[in-house]
Amino acid sequence: MAILKIARMGHPVLSRTADMVADPTAPDILRLIADMVDTLADAGGVGLAAPQVHVPKRVVIFHVPESRAREETNGDEDESEDEPEAVPMTVLINPEIEPLDDETSSGVEACLSLPGMMGLVPRYKRIRYKAVTPSGSIIEHEASGFHARVVQHECEHLDGILYPMRMDDLSTFGFSEEMGRNELPLGERMRAEKETADDD
Repeated sequence: MAILKIARMGHPVLSRTADMVADPTAPDILRLIADMVDTLADAGGVGLAAPQVHVPKRVVIFHVPESRAREETNGDEDESEDEPEAVPMTVLINPEIEPLDDETSSGVEACLSLPGMMGLVPRYKRIRYKAVTPSGSIIEHEASGFHARVVQHECEHLDGILYPMRMDDLSTFGFSEEMGRNELPLGERMRAEKETADDD
C-alpha cells in the first residue's frame, strides 16, 4: 500500500463537498481505504477523511485507542455514565450523523491538515451515526465522549468544514508548541481561564 500526501488547510479539496461513493466495494475504494489506513498509521493520528488525501469521496476512517477512550473531552467527571470503550479501526462510507440531543461540550482538537495547531471546539456530546462498510453492509452506532467527537470531526471534512470553523473563541486556537509552554494542559488552562473570566 502507499503513504498518501495529506492536504493542508487552504487546499481547495478541503473546502468542497465530497462526492457520494456509488460502490463501496469497488477495488479503487478498497485501495483508497488501505492507503488511508497506512497514511493514518504513519501520521500517528486517530482519524482521516478521504478529502485530506486529495480524494473528494465520502470516506472516513478512525479509531479510538483505549488511552483516548478514557479521557474526558472536557474534564467533566459525569460526562457519561457508560464506561468509555476503545474503538478499533472503523471505516465509514457515505456516513450520516444525527445528534441525540442538544447537549454539547468543548474539547481540544487537532487535525492532520492543520499541522502543529490545536483549538477548543464545541461538539455534540452524543450522536448516532450510520454508514456503509467496505463489504457493503450497514453500520449503525451510538457514540459519546471522544468517540462522538472524532466521528463529528472527520465527517465534517466531507462537507468542507475544518474545526476552526466550529470554534466559538479563536483565542483558544494556536500552535500546539506555544500552547504547551504553559504548565497546565491546554484544556485545563482554557477552563481555568474561563472560570476566572466568569468570576470577574
